[in-house]
Amino acid sequence: MDANRGDLHHKAEELAAALPPLLVAAERVAMTVSQGVHGRRRVGQGETFWQFRRYEPGDSTQRIDWRQSAKSDRVYIRETEWEAAQSVWLWRDASPSMHYQSAAALPSKLGRANLLLLALTVLLVRGGERVAMLGTGVPPSASRAALIRIARGLENGRAAETDDAPSLPGFEPLPRYGRLVLFGDFLSPLDEVRTAVAAFANRGVRGHLIQVFDPAEETLPFAGRVRFDGMEREGEILFGRVETVRERYRGELAAHRSALAEIVRAAGWTGSVHHTDRSPVAALLELYLALSEVWDR
Repeated sequence: MDANRGDLHHKAEELAAALPPLLVAAERVAMTVSQGVHGRRRVGQGETFWQFRRYEPGDSTQRIDWRQSAKSDRVYIRETEWEAAQSVWLWRDASPSMHYQSAAALPSKLGRANLLLLALTVLLVRGGERVAMLGTGVPPSASRAALIRIARGLENGRAAETDDAPSLPGFEPLPRYGRLVLFGDFLSPLDEVRTAVAAFANRGVRGHLIQVFDPAEETLPFAGRVRFDGMEREGEILFGRVETVRERYRGELAAHRSALAEIVRAAGWTGSVHHTDRSPVAALLELYLALSEVWDR
């Protein structure tokens, strides 16, 4: 791993390492860190077959399916539906709007989403949780190799991003009672967000949605003559005195966020908002608390 590629991974490791001291005051969160997010590390004993996956270092040799493995030069593990349901799938919005940053001293929304996603992965893997990136086709794993693979995927994905990157996750059939965590700004039309969330929720998937915002998107602090260029081909608009539309803008944003929160509640999910000028450690702590509540139901 070269220096640039390892930078995000290193920062996420540092963030995850800084989190446990913050959890000392919260017994429940400390227990979550030591035993896994849902606080019940259990070996999957389900009988319903879900899929084969390749053997990874750390897997018990007793779980190898020798018949399947004999068909190729690879070694395979047999997974059950129950085991897969205890796994966590992660996704983050890499569309153009996520590249926004209002000041050079602030990270872009995408940069912060990447860091939080990877730091969460570090904590989940340390807790024995099985993790995978949604849409990659790679099965969940709790191995160190899975963490490194996700870190590399985020770095490689950042280098290969295009204007066509989707703002919402594409549906894929996750196991019933699987877990899903989504990072993005979720400024897409509400009907599209509702459809995307419902597709997973209707299969019994539990989820948490983290809306990542730049502080300027929240307050519209600009004044005077300002031209705004749409980052996703919306075109441009010029305001002679942008402060005259500030209250209306804030009202519409509040209405969108309220409707988004209702979509999340209706799906039985949870959600939170994070601003890029706030501490990522605090955001990760809040996220961990929210996830423990969702997954302990």
